[in-house]
Amino acid sequence: MGAGAGVSYRTALNWFHAGILPVPARQLPTGTILVEPPTADTGRVVAYCRVSSADQRDDLDRQAGRVAQECARRGLTLDATVTEIVSGLNVNRCKLAKLLADPTVSTIVVEHRDRLARFGVQHLEAALSAQSRRVVVLDDTEVTDDLARDVTEVLTSMCARLYGRRSVAKRAKAAMKAVEVPPR
Repeated sequence: MGAGAGVSYRTALNWFHAGILPVPARQLPTGTILVEPPTADTGRVVAYCRVSSADQRDDLDRQAGRVAQECARRGLTLDATVTEIVSGLNVNRCKLAKLLADPTVSTIVVEHRDRLARFGVQHLEAALSAQSRRVVVLDDTEVTDDLARDVTEVLTSMCARLYGRRSVAKRAKAAMKAVEVPPR
């Protein structure tokens, strides 16, 4: 309690003696009053694994296995694993939205930051932190071809909107090839 909680020390002491202090506390023989940390329900720990396309389904299974193995090594007990096949740029990720909206999920575990979202992960982390929830990134190193993959996904998304869903990957690949700089 105290000034950080908007209550003066004297008021907190009065509440303690009256038995109405809203947090667990005990008095030591010396007279010091210790406020006990509240016993919080730790909530569920859920792994979120994602790949961009159906032809990467085997990669999705391997990703889920690596996440489970690393969680076990770190002493994190997974309550569930959510897998999704959808582009990182797609904002309509139903399973991720459901996971983020579930207040019983206190920890979301991802292998790499970009598995959660391509952009704005810091905002997701801040929003979850405000609810005493967190994101655990098992491998925080950046993927070396990250920028090229991001550009490809942005082009794929733009081509999909411009030309429709048919042959989107082919047109994005052609666009990437057109902007490639030949080695000198």
